[in-house]
Amino acid sequence: MTGFTATTPGGDPPWGWARERWERPVARVRAGHRLPPGSWPGGARVAVALSFDVDHETPWLRDGALDPGGLAHGEFGSRAGLPRILDLLEKLRAPATFFVPAVAAILHPDDITAITAAGHEIGTHGWIHERPELLTAEQERDLLLRSLDLLEQMTGTRPVGCRTPSFGTSELTLHIARDAGLLYDSSLMADDQPYEVLLDGEASGLVEVPVDWLRDDAAYLVTDRWGGLRPIPDPGVLTRAWAQDFHGAVDEGGMFQLTLHPDLIGRRGPFQSFAALVHEIASTPGVWFAAHRDIAALVPTGGTRS
Repeated sequence: MTGFTATTPGGDPPWGWARERWERPVARVRAGHRLPPGSWPGGARVAVALSFDVDHETPWLRDGALDPGGLAHGEFGSRAGLPRILDLLEKLRAPATFFVPAVAAILHPDDITAITAAGHEIGTHGWIHERPELLTAEQERDLLLRSLDLLEQMTGTRPVGCRTPSFGTSELTLHIARDAGLLYDSSLMADDQPYEVLLDGEASGLVEVPVDWLRDDAAYLVTDRWGGLRPIPDPGVLTRAWAQDFHGAVDEGGMFQLTLHPDLIGRRGPFQSFAALVHEIASTPGVWFAAHRDIAALVPTGGTRS
């Protein structure tokens, strides 16, 4: 939910708007044709889409916070968190998707090599974890294309998917992703099943692999040094919530998707809880672990809203 605002910059309250003033932005980006539950390869009952936002130092650099303390928090993701994650995925033979800001890739090229060598997907996650909602259309387009170019140069494969930093979007974010030729985005929350994005009422060909703050470790583990926000005291709380979501996906024949960060879930306590959950998932009959690109490729596009 967004914060309550009684008036807009124009001064008039939203309840006083003419219909077209609220109808147009609502219609700008909508959910279209969704992938029917149970439509998984090999007769699998549930698709499990693990994703990791390899932010490392970029959230601090984006905000101009150059103190060693903050940057060290991000560096942990590369030094300790990511190796733990890659080791776990290798043992389970589970493919995953890693969304990487371009600056994090530049700072940690060995991470890109390790992720690619393990056969995982790499998607773009902004240039320096910028906030798309604060950019002009030209800036947003430029940073996306530069990020795609850089990751292609480093990996030999052009990314087909993107996730916006902190799930932030401008009015044109999805239009820019479509025009860049991407297969999918993974930043929106209109469903818990993959769907085609409608742009201005038209089928876009762009697939959404939806996310949710409830399935994001940052919602549980981020702390605000100067404010009242503190992480939960028991990391097991987040995996118990995720286990409920997973079993719901099994019951519906749906998709279970997680958004995780090496500098958060990669710390010992949270990682132990996460590893236990993933082992439980892997032992469940009918599970298909898949990269986001593989799930997106299944969604029929060119359809209408359902």
